[in-house]
Amino acid sequence: MDADAHQKQQEARDDWDELAATFDEMPDHGLRDPVVLAAWTTHLAQWLPSVPTTVLDVGCGTGSLSVVLAKLGHAVTGIDFSPAMLAQAQAKAQSMGQHITFKRMDAAAPLLPAHRYGVVICRHVLWTLPEPANVLRRWVDLLTPGGRLVLIEGCWHTDAGLHAWQVVEALPASAAQMRVEDLSKHEELWGGKVADERYAIVADF
Repeated sequence: MDADAHQKQQEARDDWDELAATFDEMPDHGLRDPVVLAAWTTHLAQWLPSVPTTVLDVGCGTGSLSVVLAKLGHAVTGIDFSPAMLAQAQAKAQSMGQHITFKRMDAAAPLLPAHRYGVVICRHVLWTLPEPANVLRRWVDLLTPGGRLVLIEGCWHTDAGLHAWQVVEALPASAAQMRVEDLSKHEELWGGKVADERYAIVADF
């Protein structure tokens, strides 16, 4: 990594560290509303295999999805490059009685063994990373044969984000099957109505 890229990454890490204390105040971040929590639990159960598997939560933030995944019976590892976010995640998992492994790591290039995870899941992180196609290839390399990639992304009213078609085009051609699910109309996921593009892409490899 060159000096300029390192500086930008450090600035981004500082920004996320600063947001950690209040990050969970957003309904879909903290999942504190029982309706929102139930909606995410239902969707995650539908996207993931019914049989418990190993799951990597990329860019796990404060660990809200990691905890839900663990409660569904999966063996979860969460990675994030923000120490403050990971501290929140660890405290949350402990308070919920869930054993989850959290590691400080760059989501764009995780230093993890290949073919380790049955599922790699990422929510609202891919759009922040450079060269999404290369990132997706690295994530797919972490999957066991027949593993599943679950991407929860969007293109927001601020024009930030990725359209679903952009992510589909960036996926490795080795996907055995893939589906796109529109999440914009599921206001129970977001704590209210949204007018932008939000979706999940579930791809098997």
